[in-house]
Amino acid sequence: MQTTFVLVHSPSVGPSTWAPVAESLERRGHAAVVPDLTGISAGGAPYWPRVVEAVRAATPSDGPVVLVAHSNAGFFLPVIKEGLGDRVVACVFADAHVPPGEGLITTAEKEFLPFLRDLAGPDGVLPRWTDWWDEEDVVAMLPDPAVRIRVAGEQPRLPLDYYTQPIPVPAGWDEVRCSCLWYSPGYSAAAERAAERGWPVTRLPGLHLHQLIDPDGVTEALLKLSRKS
Repeated sequence: MQTTFVLVHSPSVGPSTWAPVAESLERRGHAAVVPDLTGISAGGAPYWPRVVEAVRAATPSDGPVVLVAHSNAGFFLPVIKEGLGDRVVACVFADAHVPPGEGLITTAEKEFLPFLRDLAGPDGVLPRWTDWWDEEDVVAMLPDPAVRIRVAGEQPRLPLDYYTQPIPVPAGWDEVRCSCLWYSPGYSAAAERAAERGWPVTRLPGLHLHQLIDPDGVTEALLKLSRKS
């Protein structure tokens, strides 16, 4: 039975950040889906159950699954895996945060919260993710103007408490094959944590949205990392 690659985007951005890789996988004869998580903040906290439900709704009802998470979507992979059950055969963290083996986590570390609080408006809602950074940094990540407009246009404005709400990490989630695809300098610590846990780590140098710059290279790396050695 065909394996489906489930490409999970960060809720800070949108599904177009994985679309070129999904197309690249399909050209190679693989099934791929990109769940849309842009509406997960509707209705207030907790947010993680809506992430799980959105992924389940987009994923075929049978057959093996490879979960691929980008950026802070990595924090949700354990609960997503639990929601999909034994069908998950591998988890790949693509320039993504690596959660612990069990416990509770949040999508922002304490030292990052002052930065986020300064960005939030009186209503407690943050600007779009690309508006957090200097324009030159965004252009470096997204040099194609059409891609930049598309990515910026679909971003949600998340509430500050999205970054402070606890997310459960079920014990045993990492008993399947786990690996790390590392692009950017900002995720070196995540890559180190993955290596310390004995996971395969592949370096594909680039910036944080490298899957939009080199989708074929990212696709090849995902195929290699998701296979059993």
